[in-house]
Amino acid sequence: MRVLARSPGSLSALGLLALLAACGDDVVLIDARGDAGVPPSDGAPGDAMVEPDGGAPLHPAAYPAGRTQSPLTPFVVENLRAVRARADDLQDDVFAKVGASSTVSTSFVHCFAGDDVDLDGRELEGTVSFFAEGDAGGTSPYTRESLAATVGWHAGRALDGDPSPLEQEVEAIRPGWAVVMYGTNDINIVTLEDYAENMLDLTDALLDRGVVPLLTTIMPRGDDPDADAEVPDFNMALRAIAEARQVPLIDYHRELVDLPDQGLSADGIHPSVLRDPGARACVLNPEGLAYGYNVRNLVTLEALDRVRRAVVEGEGAPDPAGPALEGDGSPTAPWVIDRLPFAHVANTLFSDHRELDLYDGCMADQDESGPEYLYRLELERATSLRIFVFDRGDVDIDLHVLDAPTEAGCVQRAHRQLDADLGVGTWYLALDTFVGSREQAGEYVLAIMER
Repeated sequence: MRVLARSPGSLSALGLLALLAACGDDVVLIDARGDAGVPPSDGAPGDAMVEPDGGAPLHPAAYPAGRTQSPLTPFVVENLRAVRARADDLQDDVFAKVGASSTVSTSFVHCFAGDDVDLDGRELEGTVSFFAEGDAGGTSPYTRESLAATVGWHAGRALDGDPSPLEQEVEAIRPGWAVVMYGTNDINIVTLEDYAENMLDLTDALLDRGVVPLLTTIMPRGDDPDADAEVPDFNMALRAIAEARQVPLIDYHRELVDLPDQGLSADGIHPSVLRDPGARACVLNPEGLAYGYNVRNLVTLEALDRVRRAVVEGEGAPDPAGPALEGDGSPTAPWVIDRLPFAHVANTLFSDHRELDLYDGCMADQDESGPEYLYRLELERATSLRIFVFDRGDVDIDLHVLDAPTEAGCVQRAHRQLDADLGVGTWYLALDTFVGSREQAGEYVLAIMER
């Protein structure tokens, strides 16, 4: 028997169905207190655990900065296998391209369908061939002209219409995977909150269909200093979404920042490409990897290789499980913010904690009598933080910075985003449900980064 243990507000209906599909019929769902039959939340895997026969409990992976490919731990691999198990009509050897001009360009992965490929000794030939043989509507997924990738689009455009371009592309080529990159245009068109909501909707739409998204951070903006200053916020939102849903994140931005011209072409927006004399975007030797498209092709191929090996070929997780998140979100045992940047998903519908109502320490009169979750942060040096909370629809979760886990301890609050300059010591965050005509409880994604 397998036991799926859930702490309140942790496992989405989508995630539950996927994990049940992967685990079979002999499954019992309990929550962290041991109660059977508790309904799942609208969130993502969160603090859910899957305990295979005779194995140690699994827990969601943290997605730390400092690595280009997010961890594929045993939990993440189990999660991805469960998603793929939801749709047996999708093809393991086909991926969809979802994005804007840097995805539409023939410099992005097209060359893997040809002969001018230099892997520079990397053991990626099997993955190149695997997807080259896939049927994406009568062509290779490398060269497919995607209905969900169009010049100038922001993320919301892929979701417009019924059926949406995203739905049309999935039904046209039946992909098991989707390589997704939006954000460069979004910065000029929508707010950060709109971007996060659109990317959550897009990610959930793919997961609901059984498609695993591989989310890709966006490039620097060499054309506009003001836009470039927003890139870290948009990438942090994307990191938080990937971690919330436990799907792969490709930190493309990390690979670009130290390249000549940050891997950008003369327009400061699109990636550069090796030309010798024509475009040679699949030359992945040191000469080629001084250019942005060559780097994107490499990190995308590496991400596809990792999921192919772990999920399709059954080689298992390439990354070990890290430590589980400490705490339970209560005022007496807050979740511990153990790293920066930090992301977490939870759902206040499943919180039993209603100790904090009116945050008089912030001179606030908003009714926050709905359920809350708390976090604790230990700082050994003065730190400037940017903190976001993303919610959707009628959900309204507010941010509060506290110097003690009490209403009087409130020192700063905001609806969705705040910048906080915090000194050495212990600090708390309260994510609390606003009450208007009703309690507006539900799922939220928390993201914290240093400024």
